[in-house]
Amino acid sequence: MRCPFCGHDDTQVKDSRPTEDNSAIRRRRYCPSCGARFTTFERIQLRELTVIKTNGKRETFDRDKIVRSLQIALRKRDVEEERVDRIVNSMVRQLESTGESEIPSKALGEMVMKTLASLDKVAYVRYASVYKDFREPGDFNEFVEKLRIEAD
Repeated sequence: MRCPFCGHDDTQVKDSRPTEDNSAIRRRRYCPSCGARFTTFERIQLRELTVIKTNGKRETFDRDKIVRSLQIALRKRDVEEERVDRIVNSMVRQLESTGESEIPSKALGEMVMKTLASLDKVAYVRYASVYKDFREPGDFNEFVEKLRIEAD
């Protein structure tokens, strides 16, 4: 494993342990060249997933993009980082278990929307504002009104 600080090719593993949900191995590493310490995570990947964008472009699935979008939607909300990680792990397992190697970005967005709807309504509205491309304040009002009607 290459050191992210100095680029040295040979780092040493000092400690390995499974994550809380046993979905990955957390490795603490040490670089003998610069003395830096860093953490890596090793995850199981069942198949290579490709996302098909709305414009037809294909892109390799990036788990970190889902993590970042959830973190942005959940910013300043009372949801632990570990819970977000477990949610993303669950979503990735669902995607891998479908048997499909290509996933439309629309299906991925809907999966995130569904997850946020059950997790945190404010984050759900935040994500929806970007995903559904709200242009005016009235778009928020319509969306929130639909939520109220569904809740009743």
